[in-house]
Amino acid sequence: MTGRGRSGTSDGSEGKDAASGEGPLRLNKYIADCGVCSRRQADTLIEEGRVSVDGVTAVTGQKVLPGQTVTVDGRRISDDGETVLLIFNKPVGIECTTAADSKDNVVRYIGYSRRIYPIGRLDKDSEGLLLMTNRGDLVNGIMRSRYRHEKEYIVKVDKPVTDAFLRGMSSGVPILDTVTRPCRTERIGRSTLRIIITQGLNRQIRRMCQHFGYEVKSLKRVRVLDIELGDLPVGRYRHATAEELESVMRYAGMR
Repeated sequence: MTGRGRSGTSDGSEGKDAASGEGPLRLNKYIADCGVCSRRQADTLIEEGRVSVDGVTAVTGQKVLPGQTVTVDGRRISDDGETVLLIFNKPVGIECTTAADSKDNVVRYIGYSRRIYPIGRLDKDSEGLLLMTNRGDLVNGIMRSRYRHEKEYIVKVDKPVTDAFLRGMSSGVPILDTVTRPCRTERIGRSTLRIIITQGLNRQIRRMCQHFGYEVKSLKRVRVLDIELGDLPVGRYRHATAEELESVMRYAGMR
């Protein structure tokens, strides 16, 4: 199933009791599992007095029990146990941020019925595959994984791709006071290359190309881990398959 971006958001959790399952759970983890924010951000919400349990302002380190009602800024939240993972084809011009003051906010663009946020980033001038989830622990697991997950891009530059350029890109490039990890490159057109990297420095591929005197004209991410963009239209999303979700969860150390 695919969806189109639209205005407005709702977490879809009104009317449900909060904690479910067996035994107490740390409040910050529960808030993250509900898709509200990350655990670290949840700690900040608690410290600011914006979280209540059964109508009483919560405190840092508190645990929540089955049947208790948790509210954030007066809104009841709920963990229905569902893990959402969306494969989104981000258009150029959309920002990978949850900041409410950004008019090009990716969350606002998608308009999903639950609170979601991106796994990693894709710069505003680029398009292609972006993973979105409601699970803060999934985001953290992917970003902190000891494995170097692959990200594959199709890049069009302003002049012909030479063998020397490909060798230079593959070997490691000095940018941002470091040297990029070796990567895989392939010429797939006169001025187009495929590049597979395992890190995510700020505007990394653009800076790498610039080092060799090339300007990126277009950049599209087509794969993250073993999840491929395929023929998903720009600006649309689909839900991950059970196999894709299992693969990502396993990579994040949650299986």
